[in-house]
Amino acid sequence: MATARKVTSAALRERKGQGDKIAVVTAYDVAFARLAERAGIDVVLVGDSLGMVVQGLPNTLPVTLDEMIYHCRMVARGVVRAHVVADMPFLSYQASLEDGVRAAGRLLKEGLAEAVKLEGGAEVAPLVARLLAIGMPVMGHVGMTPQSVHKFGGFKVQGGTDAQAQSILAGARALADAGAYAVVVENVPSSLAAAVTSAIAVPTIGIGAGPACDGQVLVMHDLLGLDPDWSPRFARRYAELGKDAIAAFAAFAADVRSGKFPSRKENTR
Repeated sequence: MATARKVTSAALRERKGQGDKIAVVTAYDVAFARLAERAGIDVVLVGDSLGMVVQGLPNTLPVTLDEMIYHCRMVARGVVRAHVVADMPFLSYQASLEDGVRAAGRLLKEGLAEAVKLEGGAEVAPLVARLLAIGMPVMGHVGMTPQSVHKFGGFKVQGGTDAQAQSILAGARALADAGAYAVVVENVPSSLAAAVTSAIAVPTIGIGAGPACDGQVLVMHDLLGLDPDWSPRFARRYAELGKDAIAAFAAFAADVRSGKFPSRKENTR
């Protein structure tokens, strides 16, 4: 993988409409980042979803900028070819342009990210333009934006009414016009995701938004089945690592209790 061509924000933007769909997964540490890299994943997203799948929180809102930098730095050490994107956490950019510039700068400077992702539409377009002007690539995010979970009354499908659909479409256009190189479209009707994909000149990355997007993203815990008791409707499980881990832990515990571990071959002398 070290000799493969590096995936950049510019290269991803050029893939719009080329038929070569973009594969994106989340990762939060070096081990899984390396595995994603070896698998040929295009984009590794250090998502603020870590608040839920790593920290056990009910939503993403408590995640801090320092926590995002910490996890991003680990992920960045594990990739060579893949493109690394860091989520901008709640309240790191909403109060002012200056806050947003500083937060994004820290994610690139200290977290070693290659781009940032932020949630919102027309209201964050000025920040997108400002970040791009000083050399920081931005991925947008419209539809079900998890940092607005309380506004939406839960993690619910968005864009079901004409007003919602028009707002999401206008937001995606504003992000693309401001210079975003890609836009995540989350948890909207597939027809709306198709309309957004047709309306903007940059790739759309879908999650729970149907097959018409230019790429797809999944949270790695959902994809790998790391939590046997949780499987979102829009996620496909490609493995059952949670069940495998439980079985491995149980086998280890049984061997320890019975004296089968360690054996002679596992002794250091």
